[in-house]
Amino acid sequence: MHMKSLLHFTENHRYCVYRDFCLSSLDSRMLSSIYQPMVGAFAISLYHLLFQQIPIEKLGYSPLEQQRRLFLTLGLEPSEKGRKFLIEQASLLEAVGLLQTCRMYMPEHEDYIYEYELQQPLSPAEFFNTQHLTLLLRDKIGKFAVLALREELWATEPEEYSESTAGHKENISLAFYDIFELNTHVIDYELEQALSEVSTARQPGLRVSGDEDELNYADIILRFPKDSVNRMHVEKLRFNHEQMGIINYVVNKYDLSVQDLCRLLDEDGVFAADGGIALDELQRKANLHFRQDKRRQEQREVYAGKVVSFRQSEASSEDPAPLEHAVEMEYYVDVPVQFQSKCDVHQYNMMLRNEPYTKLLKTFFPGSVPDNFFDIFDKIDHSYKLPGEVINVLIHYLMSLLTSGGNEQRINRNFVEAIASNMLLKQVNSYEKAVQYIRDQSKVKGKQAAASGGGRTRTYGNKPVRMKPEIPIAQENRSMDAVSEEEFEEMLRMAAEMQASKKKGV
Repeated sequence: MHMKSLLHFTENHRYCVYRDFCLSSLDSRMLSSIYQPMVGAFAISLYHLLFQQIPIEKLGYSPLEQQRRLFLTLGLEPSEKGRKFLIEQASLLEAVGLLQTCRMYMPEHEDYIYEYELQQPLSPAEFFNTQHLTLLLRDKIGKFAVLALREELWATEPEEYSESTAGHKENISLAFYDIFELNTHVIDYELEQALSEVSTARQPGLRVSGDEDELNYADIILRFPKDSVNRMHVEKLRFNHEQMGIINYVVNKYDLSVQDLCRLLDEDGVFAADGGIALDELQRKANLHFRQDKRRQEQREVYAGKVVSFRQSEASSEDPAPLEHAVEMEYYVDVPVQFQSKCDVHQYNMMLRNEPYTKLLKTFFPGSVPDNFFDIFDKIDHSYKLPGEVINVLIHYLMSLLTSGGNEQRINRNFVEAIASNMLLKQVNSYEKAVQYIRDQSKVKGKQAAASGGGRTRTYGNKPVRMKPEIPIAQENRSMDAVSEEEFEEMLRMAAEMQASKKKGV
């Protein structure tokens, strides 16, 4: 039972019980001999108490009553300790598949109603074919006790019924239509309508995520102003799970609280004309709030005289997107040096593929992220409309340029926007295309460096052009240093002749 606050689960909240089965003698034996050693006697007592809320000869729902009846019947104090204990016992029943708990928010009462749906115990064959339950029972009572219980619950075949006779078994049963013939030419609409009216209409409960930071409709509507113009649009989010997924995505991306989200949803332009979420406008307002909160946080750190990092977000079994996308190994990128001691290649690539760029930038800086970095990628996100995973690959590529040995490239706004615009021209709109793009760029730079031989080049289009021509430099030859005496005398004679001819000319 996922519960954020004990104030949401008290003895004053109402509840009802639903079941569509009846316990047999075998079911009672399974509860006492199999399930009770796993979850304890108190949890099984709670199961029987909930079962008895509906008459034994009926199925369906029990009347709505306050949970005070459960506390008093079980002998629990209606205090914080009693609530925690009851939640723990219900969670044990849920874990072994005997109970499903749902809660519904009632806007007219502004409170929750709990529904306890009982599940029928598994048969001996189904239970011992379920591996995790069998292993749990083994851990509780031991291997030999499990084998003994299985033999007690299973009646063996007669001795005469051997494998040799089983091979000659023939099914001689008759089918339904071999005996009965239905009048299918006449359709009884009144009967079908009556059956549909008396049938129990049930809505499946949505399983909440294990991430406690994920918001639901009840968290929003409890804090949203009743006299707001957008109140009618917020109330429509109750059954619109797609819109709630978009809201949770923005909340996770910009670290919004419930109060912050309610303030943003109360502003103009957040909802479209059809009542849907205007994602671009909501993200713009959320980003402004995120930046303002960041500046206030930095001021508080300066006033306090210490440096603290921003809060780190936790991982969803179910993403606001809401699914977590996997990365094929052929598109893996190398882990930077500063991350090699923190995560492996699988974790790093999953982070690039699924985390927002606002979260990724924080991992590259031990303290707060510089404002100019946020400004650069904020423009790429909102103006260029590059997908989040493409921006993450771009950040990885830029950081690899900074940390690569011998590379003096400076990361400025013009350089980053040039790469982003090139991605847009080449229609790089997915994680795989972005990884292939940075690989191609690395190959091009390697070829340019090899062709230039270390000289300065500038790229126009796809052709490297050399800025300065190569000038051959005369190399010293050590073999010419030594001069013989005859050569030296000849050089003196030629110098004397040149001097004499110069005097005659004067």
